[in-house]
Amino acid sequence: MKLFLTDDHAILLGGLVKIIESEPDLEIVGTAGSVQETLEKLTQTKIDLLITDYNLPDEDGLALVQKVKRKYPNIKILVLSMHDEAHLVKEILKEGVNGYMVKNDSHNQLIAAIYAIKAGNTYLSPQVNDILIKGLNGAGEQKLLTSREREILKLIAREYTNKDIAEELFISERTVETHRKNVLRKTGTHNLVGLIKYAYANNLI
Repeated sequence: MKLFLTDDHAILLGGLVKIIESEPDLEIVGTAGSVQETLEKLTQTKIDLLITDYNLPDEDGLALVQKVKRKYPNIKILVLSMHDEAHLVKEILKEGVNGYMVKNDSHNQLIAAIYAIKAGNTYLSPQVNDILIKGLNGAGEQKLLTSREREILKLIAREYTNKDIAEELFISERTVETHRKNVLRKTGTHNLVGLIKYAYANNLI
């Protein structure tokens, strides 16, 4: 099975390579540290499974999943993330990934996940299953932000004005204002201070 790893932490990446290549029938055929680098390398490399972090320097793992699924529908994807929020796990699972693990899951669970996916199954580690079950009781869970709304939230946190955001993303100021209102509504916040506090508390920035 040919695997590709995406993570911007070199030490973690090296550890994953060592763990996976200890298995005789698993081969790492490439690594990358960003969404763009991954997409460039996938044009040159045939793979069976992409293992990606959620936090990446240029875009988030959800954007990578969406782009890979659209261009390479046969590639299987395992998300390995430090995020353990139910709403984020559910959002990623909706994109049709083949597995989700959190980074404090064990090495044995990682190997089990790879073989489960190889066999055509979906793998969620026991910890992720617990997260989802607890999330079922979250009646007050906030509505999910879209990729564009998260993008705008990050720019708001960097003190960009509506005009700055519009120029950065090549959209109109009116569109930015609509997105800003939606972000406030979905997060249940009423001003910039409350929004930034919410974003940090929920690992959105």
